[in-house]
Amino acid sequence: MPKNEKLVKEITSMDEDFAKWYTDIVKKAELMDYSSVKGCMVIEPYGYAIWENMVAILDKKFKELGHQNVSMPMFIPESLLQKEKDHIEGFAPEVAWVTHGGEEKLQERLCIRPTSETLFCEHYAKIVHSWRDLPKLYNQWCSVVRWEKTTRPFLRSTEFQWQEGHTIHETPEEAINETMQMLEVYYDFFKDCLAIPAIKGQKTESEKFAGAESTYTIEALMHDGKALQSATSHYFGDHFAKAFNIEFQNRDNKPQSPYQTSWGCTTRMIGAIIMAHGDDRGLVLPPKVAPIQAVIIPIAMQKEGVLEKANELKSRLKKICRVKVDYTEKSPGWKFSEYEMRGVPLRIEIGPKDIEKNQCVIVRRDNLGKTFVNLDELEKEIPLLLQKVHDGMYQKALERRNNMTHEAHDFEEFKNTAENNVGFIKAMWCGDKVCEKAAKEQTAFTSRCIKDEEGKISDKCAICGKPAKHLVYWGKAY
Repeated sequence: MPKNEKLVKEITSMDEDFAKWYTDIVKKAELMDYSSVKGCMVIEPYGYAIWENMVAILDKKFKELGHQNVSMPMFIPESLLQKEKDHIEGFAPEVAWVTHGGEEKLQERLCIRPTSETLFCEHYAKIVHSWRDLPKLYNQWCSVVRWEKTTRPFLRSTEFQWQEGHTIHETPEEAINETMQMLEVYYDFFKDCLAIPAIKGQKTESEKFAGAESTYTIEALMHDGKALQSATSHYFGDHFAKAFNIEFQNRDNKPQSPYQTSWGCTTRMIGAIIMAHGDDRGLVLPPKVAPIQAVIIPIAMQKEGVLEKANELKSRLKKICRVKVDYTEKSPGWKFSEYEMRGVPLRIEIGPKDIEKNQCVIVRRDNLGKTFVNLDELEKEIPLLLQKVHDGMYQKALERRNNMTHEAHDFEEFKNTAENNVGFIKAMWCGDKVCEKAAKEQTAFTSRCIKDEEGKISDKCAICGKPAKHLVYWGKAY
């Protein structure tokens, strides 16, 4: 079969219809199923296994940095939510309310948490009394509800899984350091575990989190050239602390408000993997989060010794990777197609002729390249090949992002670039919200993040021509 021929005919080509391609993959690979509850999804075992691998890696890192997991209530009393006006106004259109308990109408409505800042603040007000109580480095893994008008599997759903870190500190410097540290954790996770070359930077005032003093973001570029906000880290200053009357005795025995942060990522990262790495054959999974890192396909398994050898290889490899043997009676070609569609990083083929030669054939999912490996060298070669798959995926995504990143120096060039290209536009900005609004209204490109560390590409704002303050990445977003 030609290398470029599609094996899974049921998947729509991404060039034909990207949205349909995406939906075909999440359904065909059994990542999720639709629920009778509008906007909610069933995350199926294969999809949830990807999330579990993400959770395991991130949770370990969080704990290495001193964070502890907690569990907050699902419900927030309306009076508690109202204590922080900017916060509730930011979430008001998305809040789901509980009005009845059984047959009785509640005296006070309960919000199903869209996020948990207010709950953490209420708790911190009870347990923080002295500077000696600080810092508190808490995180929780849970689901939240946001009543979205338009939903899409993993990218935007009414209920979704996430983690939310909430920390509280003695000084603004400590809190800012925490904010930036967690941004780096996400950035490194995307690079080292998801093989996605994200960009990181600060959100503009218009785009920051409701109630935050500053918001920082990880933005990833998808196959279709749209940006996906993939993780965020927020510095709150003492804004929430004052709203919720959190005070502690400082080192001078005087009352002081503490400083807070919040940071999080979600199952949206599964959508990022699909859209950053997938192809017309299906998923391409980064090895570190793939539920199956290597699948063994016995060829002519009815012949003597083939299944025994496959089982022997599994026993050896399960010590170094997540491995599976496909024992089904389906044809080898069907199995090749199935596991390519499911994005398994390595396929190991073993048949009578291979056994005679004491070798196997290993096929990489990222480039479909074949390698003949001596069976005595498997334990050494498999980790090397998994790393090569990761590196190949990252490099391919990086080259695509670089090719889809353009510069604009005035508004005509900005509009022309937005109309004729997909991806990021790098352009200078004066800092005025009016220019942000004009760019959005006339091109549908919004500011994704400020990237001043890259240096100026012009002295003038690309939208209005006035003196520029910031270099900004702009893009169409999911």
